[in-house]
Amino acid sequence: MKTSGKTTLSEMAKNTSLYFRIVEGRSLPAKDVSGTSDPYCIVKVDNEVVARTATVWKNLNPFWGEEYTLHLPTGFHSLSFYVMDEDTIGHDDVIGKILLSKDAIGAQAKGLDNWLNLTRVDPDEEVQGEIHLGLELLRDAKRIGLRCHFIEARDLAPRDISGTSDPFARILFNNHSAETSIIKKTRFPHWSETLELELETWELTEGGNVTVEVWDWDMVGKNDFLGKVEIPFACLHKTPVLQGWFRLLPLGNHEDDAGLLSPLSSRCPPLFLYPRKQRGKLGALRLKVRLVEDRILPSMYYQPLIDLLVESVISPAEVEDSSPLTMLEEVTTVESRQDVAMTLVKIYLGQGLVVPFLDYLSTREVNHTSDPNTLFRSNSLASKAMEQFMKAVGMLYLHEVLKPIINRIFEEKKYIELDPCKIDLNRTRRISFKGAASEAEVRESSVEMLQGYLSSVVESIVGSVAQCPPVMRVAFKQLHKRVEEQFPEPENEDVKYLAISGFFFLRFFAPAILTPKLFHLRDQHADTRTSRTLLLLAKAVQSVGNLGLQLGHGKELWMEPLHPIILCSVASVKDFLDKLIDIDQDSVSEVPQRAVFLPSVTVKEGYLQKHKTEGPQLLSRFAFKKRYFWLSSETLSYAKTLDLWQVRSSIPIQCVCVVERVDENAFQQQHVMQVVAKDNDGQIHTIYIQCKNVNELNQWLSAIRKASIYNERMLPSFHPGAYRSGKWTCCLQANRATLGCSRTHSAVTLGDWSDPLDPDAETQTIYKQLLQGRDKLRKQYLEAETTPEEEKRLNSGLLTDGADSSGQLLKHRQAAAARLLGVVLDLEQAHATFQQKEREEGGSLILTP
Repeated sequence: MKTSGKTTLSEMAKNTSLYFRIVEGRSLPAKDVSGTSDPYCIVKVDNEVVARTATVWKNLNPFWGEEYTLHLPTGFHSLSFYVMDEDTIGHDDVIGKILLSKDAIGAQAKGLDNWLNLTRVDPDEEVQGEIHLGLELLRDAKRIGLRCHFIEARDLAPRDISGTSDPFARILFNNHSAETSIIKKTRFPHWSETLELELETWELTEGGNVTVEVWDWDMVGKNDFLGKVEIPFACLHKTPVLQGWFRLLPLGNHEDDAGLLSPLSSRCPPLFLYPRKQRGKLGALRLKVRLVEDRILPSMYYQPLIDLLVESVISPAEVEDSSPLTMLEEVTTVESRQDVAMTLVKIYLGQGLVVPFLDYLSTREVNHTSDPNTLFRSNSLASKAMEQFMKAVGMLYLHEVLKPIINRIFEEKKYIELDPCKIDLNRTRRISFKGAASEAEVRESSVEMLQGYLSSVVESIVGSVAQCPPVMRVAFKQLHKRVEEQFPEPENEDVKYLAISGFFFLRFFAPAILTPKLFHLRDQHADTRTSRTLLLLAKAVQSVGNLGLQLGHGKELWMEPLHPIILCSVASVKDFLDKLIDIDQDSVSEVPQRAVFLPSVTVKEGYLQKHKTEGPQLLSRFAFKKRYFWLSSETLSYAKTLDLWQVRSSIPIQCVCVVERVDENAFQQQHVMQVVAKDNDGQIHTIYIQCKNVNELNQWLSAIRKASIYNERMLPSFHPGAYRSGKWTCCLQANRATLGCSRTHSAVTLGDWSDPLDPDAETQTIYKQLLQGRDKLRKQYLEAETTPEEEKRLNSGLLTDGADSSGQLLKHRQAAAARLLGVVLDLEQAHATFQQKEREEGGSLILTP
């Protein structure tokens, strides 16, 4: 590998992505007097709420089907699922929980997909936060003892109704103990106290643990447990002075190594380790969970692989089968093909070569297709790449086209059904004054409403040429050209249209109509009635995308009333596709980029509540005013309304240094976040913004963090409270400029289409795929001879003059495979060297290529 220089541990990056899907629940206990429950799930990563599902009303076997991806660069310890029963009056009831440790999830190579029993929630196990302390073993002529310096703690669990606690700490060893003072009304106490335990000489040979406990003091009743740290006494013989941040563990935790050497790393109880008496009594959840962890090397290590991928599309190989992209597709499993396709799309977007990349794959597929009816019908890399490309660059466009219509369908909640076998007359509203609607009347009204929705969808799409991203239009133009070259016959006139509409309608618009939540068109899944309407509409849109060629040939003959409007749409769709590809390719300049959208494009917008900081201090609930917010990668701006004439206030994204949650007790309000910016004069400006719910809060936090992810001004700590009445509400410090009392989470984001481009992490994903398929490539390319099929192609003249013999073909393939496998080997050795040095030097890594 041609690289030079040294790489330190600080230059390495860790990539942790957590995918989870909450599928369904079963046999939940009844919490309401009606004999049912209204269940929903709350998901926490290390006690921070990251998601809330919809509530399924009056159901003990709820289906959610909600999925999320989290990017957690700093890692995590545990993932928790709480099943709650929603109550309109009073507090919601806790049904049960499932706790999964990071180690348990990581041990499942293909991920977890199972039913897991709910367990009861024990307050002594609901601990969180860390404590900063120093522990020293005193041994001199005058005395023998233990000295503990209690510095501070952060992010403790709230135990009081005010959302805070009254924490104090205690150190215990053998029969000795001492306690700090009580710091009232805070989850971020600063003690700065030193306590000493006097020991006898014989106690130096004792085993056991030194225990530090944190408690919430209560005036009435018993104190509440907030967590503990256990350090083996033998450690103090080896390291007389220990100091650092230690993660607090539950009361029942008995891990010998918890907090040792790596104070903030410890493990949770193992998966499935539930008391027998609790198993199954509270019901169960079906969960899918998968953890992906990668150590990312510096860019120079990935450059040779990127060069090979770029070369594949800029200078295609004479022998098609020797392309790195061809080899990659051969070792890609069906399950991983979509992830690989999206990763490649992002790599080529970052290189400014996404159109040549798609053109290369499309040309290969078109040239290998003899029957136009099967073109792009499989889940090949070409099909998946185009599908993921549309999601990456066209999501905002899709929102602009579909969102108003989807919102209308959700709001109207019409009962629509065409299938005679599924019509339920009891679910319809009265249509005539003569009585309940007949089946014919239901079908007639359903056809009329579906025709209205379909007309709106088609009109919105065919009128959206100007809104479609230019890079999408150029990609479709190239696709149209390749298909027309391969199938020039008059009888195949429609094939060039079908190739584009197959992607545009069948793989982009129709799936978004069918499942709006997965495309971020709605925050929640549709109810049963709306889902059926969306399904029927998606079927009709698919027929439009097929240019009406499949009408009457399927089993669903009850869709026939929609055939006339579908056939009437064909001409306008063809005209739209002609206009869509009528674009000068040179007018679209592809350049290397960091994001999938242009800097000026609004990536998120909507009404939020902004805290009014100017003027006299109002009561908290009156201090938040409704404002419309716009976010691009350049600015976060807001105004009273979305009208163009309104004066907007703006925060330059490059000035943002903190994007974090705010504690509930700061304003006595939920779902509040803060955006802290530092201007060119070094002045700090903070705005507080309230969202409707926790999901909207997480979406805005994630979006602003992604926009500011390359900022060099991001701070390592922040105040989760507000500065009021001369002190911070979180840590009670009087100095407004004091350093933050909690760690920031600036790189923790939700994974979706708007993820920033990260060439190193993306190339690492491709490297892992090639590493898994290395043996297959060796056998197929380095150890194999020319196959009969290849001999046939040689004899038929399908190969170029440069490869006019089986020997030359074999040499081409072997040379290309050896080159690719050599790059994979170099990366494998770099990772191995890094891991070895990390073990040897314990953090002061020096990696020499």
